[in-house]
Amino acid sequence: MNCKVLLVLLGALMSLAVLPRAGQCATFTPLELAQKLQARYEETKTMTADFKQSTSVPMTTRKRLGAGTLVIFKPGRIRWDYQTPKRQVLISDSKKVSLYMADSAQMIVQPVSQYINSDVTYAFFVGTGNIVRDFKVLPPERQGDASLKVIKLVPKTAHPQVDYLHVWIDENFMVRRLEIVDHFGSITDLTFLNIRRNAAVSPETFVFVPPLGTEIIEQ
Repeated sequence: MNCKVLLVLLGALMSLAVLPRAGQCATFTPLELAQKLQARYEETKTMTADFKQSTSVPMTTRKRLGAGTLVIFKPGRIRWDYQTPKRQVLISDSKKVSLYMADSAQMIVQPVSQYINSDVTYAFFVGTGNIVRDFKVLPPERQGDASLKVIKLVPKTAHPQVDYLHVWIDENFMVRRLEIVDHFGSITDLTFLNIRRNAAVSPETFVFVPPLGTEIIEQ
């Protein structure tokens, strides 16, 4: 699954006046966890994090690995910088989405209204989505650990690129890991590290000028 698909799910994921105590979410049902998660992201105006990504495909043991940084500035602005294995930059300024690919010297640009239909994470992270409204919340088929709880999310409206997701949630109701499964059984696994909420983020972060010679493809 490419980084374009990841944005739709991430806009649905961005509260509580008081932080919960560690371990407090252990008694919550999957629906209650989803509601707490939604509430936490509604009060999150900016977020920065490092991420690690792996994608596996059925019938092969080979995984595609990636890593980089993520910046969110609500409403509507998000930036993914893939630093490995190949340089890619995906930016939304709330009006358009641009994907720069260094290895092909191309940048694809399309309106947010068009892009949002292809990415199940975008709405949550940029503040326009709602987990309980947009997904069926189910008990997980995966396990957490002592500090993380897991819920399964299935899009209420059939999505062309996403079958279901698992979301790992920490004691502060922040997403620490996402597992996105498509209709062919391919799995994209995202882990978020060094998360910072509501720190100052410059609007210039969401302005990207590609190198000279880059082919711009408008869609």
